[in-house]
Amino acid sequence: MSQIRSIAERRRLRGIYVLIALSLFELLMFGFLKASSEKTTFGFVLGKEWVWFHEWAVKSSQGAQIFTLISLALCGWAYLRFRNGKTIALAAGLVSGFLILAFIDWAAAGKFIPLTGMLQGALLLAAPLIFGSMSGLLCERSGVINIAIEGQLLSAAFTAAVVASLCHNVVWGLIAAPIAGALISLILATFAIKFGVDQVILGFVINVFVIGLTDFLYKKLLIPYGATWNYGLTFSAIKIPLLSKIPIIGPILFSQSIIVYLMYLIVGLINFALFKTRWGLRTRAIGEHPTAADTVGIDVNRLRFRNVLLAGLVAGIGGAYFTIGSVGSFGKEMTSGAGFIALAALIFGKYRPMGAVAAALLFGFSDNLGSTLSIIGVSIPSEFMLMVPYIATIIAVTGLVGRVRAPAADGVPYTRGESH
Repeated sequence: MSQIRSIAERRRLRGIYVLIALSLFELLMFGFLKASSEKTTFGFVLGKEWVWFHEWAVKSSQGAQIFTLISLALCGWAYLRFRNGKTIALAAGLVSGFLILAFIDWAAAGKFIPLTGMLQGALLLAAPLIFGSMSGLLCERSGVINIAIEGQLLSAAFTAAVVASLCHNVVWGLIAAPIAGALISLILATFAIKFGVDQVILGFVINVFVIGLTDFLYKKLLIPYGATWNYGLTFSAIKIPLLSKIPIIGPILFSQSIIVYLMYLIVGLINFALFKTRWGLRTRAIGEHPTAADTVGIDVNRLRFRNVLLAGLVAGIGGAYFTIGSVGSFGKEMTSGAGFIALAALIFGKYRPMGAVAAALLFGFSDNLGSTLSIIGVSIPSEFMLMVPYIATIIAVTGLVGRVRAPAADGVPYTRGESH
């Protein structure tokens, strides 16, 4: 046990050293060597919320120095508490946030940054990733690899747009979307659990199938008959009284569509159920030790089958966000790899609900940051920001931020009576 603890502590210390090195690099580059005397203005008011302060203007070099020095202080705190894994995770998140602020302060010298609006946009971009990562979590924790998140999201986006258009009601679109996601999960569950097909290959085949089917229907139905099949209905934002007025936080969290509020509920339920209920205990058992679970009377394959279908329902709501939650109408391959980024968020989040949510928010923020910098005229290629999710995942699996381990029985078909 002491040996395991020492290995974990060494990983945490290694992660802290990496954060210290990044902080020193940004302090040197943005605070001194490439410092700018121009001011960067951060805006904090988005609408009619209560106002603490409208904006903060700071010289670019000074802002970078302030943010990186705060990061170094947090690194010192993490070093003193390196035996506490939760403290390290919190410190790493805060350090990353301040390092990003230092980068923004330097990159947008002389510009105006609508920080509250950027954070709100990050949440919107992260919403389908969070749904997708929760879908992956339910499958992976049950011992089933879910590469088909992309197909679940895309099929649900298509179905939501079509049903909402035909019924002239977005509620019916929201009801139909999780059913579409569950149907894709039914294919995954049947072949992966019942027939023992290789789950990675199966997931890719399902994705290709869904892409091909939706492209075909898009060309044959949605383009020529768009006024009937694809005319773009969306949910309106619902402002929660009082909460939506809270400065900064209110417009970001409490002025959203029903789909985002459903996301809050689903994440909370999954996080509670996975670690506090009998279902959660059994789910984790069949993902780690299915043989042991079988010996105490748990029907491993039946529970896996149900959880994979549940994962499809969750992903389906996320798919609906692409259409009736944002732009309304369906576009060809509009998910654009969101399923794979959701899977990356799950890995980066160490197969835990809140970790996956944090990673999805980080990826959504990096995507929105690239768009915002492009709009205000900062010459940083948006493609660079799109690489962030995958770079972060590579960093995670190399162990620089701690050990990332998938459930022991993940991807291994279970046959009763066989030793696993």
